[in-house]
Amino acid sequence: DRQCRGPPLLPLLRGSGADEDDPFSLAPSGDARTLVLGARAPIVLHPASHAWFNLGFSSEGILIDPREVESARRTLCQFSEGVIEQYQVDPTEIYLLGFSQGAMVGLSLALLTPGLAAGVVALSGRVITETIAKIPDPGALAGLPILVTHGTNDMVLPIHHGRETRRLLTGLPVELTYREYPIGHEISYDCLQDV
Repeated sequence: DRQCRGPPLLPLLRGSGADEDDPFSLAPSGDARTLVLGARAPIVLHPASHAWFNLGFSSEGILIDPREVESARRTLCQFSEGVIEQYQVDPTEIYLLGFSQGAMVGLSLALLTPGLAAGVVALSGRVITETIAKIPDPGALAGLPILVTHGTNDMVLPIHHGRETRRLLTGLPVELTYREYPIGHEISYDCLQDV
């Protein structure tokens, strides 16, 4: 019975250089029962500045170690399990909302841990190619709602990352919605309206 269950959970997953207290006005104005929590990324860059994984830079763009993304996924999984227990949230209504690195970790968690997420919003991020190859049972992802948004003028993660994410996710039985906006590595009003 729905009345006996706890509230839905919406972890907000920030990108590199932010923390869980960073202003993050992404919480939808929908269901007031939803428990919205900022999740602190595990790597400390500076005080009040965290990352889910380290970034490398080359002339070809940003370099990411898939092993670190996997470690971040496991950390986020433990966080979610702890929140379910501590706050008695509804384990069937966990929605992940991530920006940049947070989007990458959120997608990784949802795709590699089928049944944990009831939906994903991935803003200005990308799916890690190695994640797709490790999906244990693609059929278990059937109908998973995923919203992917990206700015066509993004200089941090150029638009080809968003389009490649769309291509990779289209090969899965998820319910994909993809949107592009004429913005950079940021979140616009139109994007928030779609969220």
